[in-house]
Amino acid sequence: MTRKYFGTDGIRGRANTHPMTAEIALNLGMAAALQFRRGDHRHTVVIGKDTRLSGYMIEPALTAGFIAMGMDVVLLGPLPTPAVAMLTRSLRADLGVMISASHNPFADNGIKLFGPDGYKLSDEVEHQIEAKMDRDLHDELEPAEKLGRARRLEDAGGRYIEYAKQTFPKGLRLDGLKVAIDCANGAAYKVAPQVLWELGAEIVPIGVSPDGKNINKGCGSTSLDVLCEATVAAGADIGLALDGDADRLIVCDENGQVIDGDQIMALIARDWHQAGRLAGSSVVATVMSNLGLERFLADEGVDLVRTAVGDRYVVEAMRADKFNLGGEQSGHLVFRDYATTGDGLIAALQVLAVLVRSNDPASKVCDMFTPLPQLLKNVRYSSGAPLDADTVKSAINDGENRLNGSGRVLIRKSGTEPLIRVMAEGEDMDLVTEVVDDICAAISAEA
Repeated sequence: MTRKYFGTDGIRGRANTHPMTAEIALNLGMAAALQFRRGDHRHTVVIGKDTRLSGYMIEPALTAGFIAMGMDVVLLGPLPTPAVAMLTRSLRADLGVMISASHNPFADNGIKLFGPDGYKLSDEVEHQIEAKMDRDLHDELEPAEKLGRARRLEDAGGRYIEYAKQTFPKGLRLDGLKVAIDCANGAAYKVAPQVLWELGAEIVPIGVSPDGKNINKGCGSTSLDVLCEATVAAGADIGLALDGDADRLIVCDENGQVIDGDQIMALIARDWHQAGRLAGSSVVATVMSNLGLERFLADEGVDLVRTAVGDRYVVEAMRADKFNLGGEQSGHLVFRDYATTGDGLIAALQVLAVLVRSNDPASKVCDMFTPLPQLLKNVRYSSGAPLDADTVKSAINDGENRLNGSGRVLIRKSGTEPLIRVMAEGEDMDLVTEVVDDICAAISAEA
């Protein structure tokens, strides 16, 4: 079934244009409240957001929708996505909402929903909410005496700080460690540096001055030059980069070399496997993760389970087989012992724990395997279905044949932008580049 509003990670779009308008947000609040209104108890929804200017528009619109349906609203203010998921469970709320477009520029925004268990909603539940959004809900509105109320949870940040610190091994501290932390001028700009400081680290803060328009702008996990340069210049032991809603992490070592999500998963998988903590001796990753990770894990006696792209699909696979470690190359890292969704800060603490125990530099600790040459390019399209064209199918088939079993080709549509992502990897970078370029050219000709 084609979805009208929801993509791979909630509803997302350019602020104040369809579907990211106050009207849609109001309607979503009403429909989601109706979906999760069950029983006679007083229903509650928690709402968090990142630092985008448009959050001031989306938050009150959602709030009005929930209140109109008799739901009480707890406003968290700017706080990471995983904090919203955690507080949804902690407050025994019926629903959690995060207003964020993650790593996208400030002009975009999005709305992510969490069920009462703190997990993102299934495709089926999102379909049901969409169906309600297209209905006339006026007859479902609560009478005046049953309207909900809104209040702000003043200590929301403090609650998440304490929760995050509890995931760091007892008896360990970060004393003597200098850590550069880039918060992308986003949701974690207060809580992430505070956690590291309270655990004893010396902090080099970056991206901690949001102004509503500078989220992810030249900083954060998708723009690493500033972090890498600052880490080297400050003589820091490690650099940590979060994205706008702090549900992903990318690291750099003391030399400014980037350590992506695949390397982090390899690091934690080996550490946990050796300690007997890795559930099912398995790691869950997406089809985008490098073949080098798969080969490394196999040598360690660990299986790699692959899913479709999107941290929600990683989490679904983890829940199905009770695995406790998974993630994406892009830095969404899920530790089910601690969180129900990707959490960049908790991921950082797990990396720092291994680093502290090793007494070795990050360049040695975090260099787990040599990735196979991999190239990803995006092709923008305006309309139609370019992947259905015979010329495109032929180019993809030809690319797979040229890699001859020593690599792979992956083609997929973005769930958040009108882009087709073309990825290939193999033993020979020149060949990989040729394959990707040829497929991109064929797609561009049809787009």
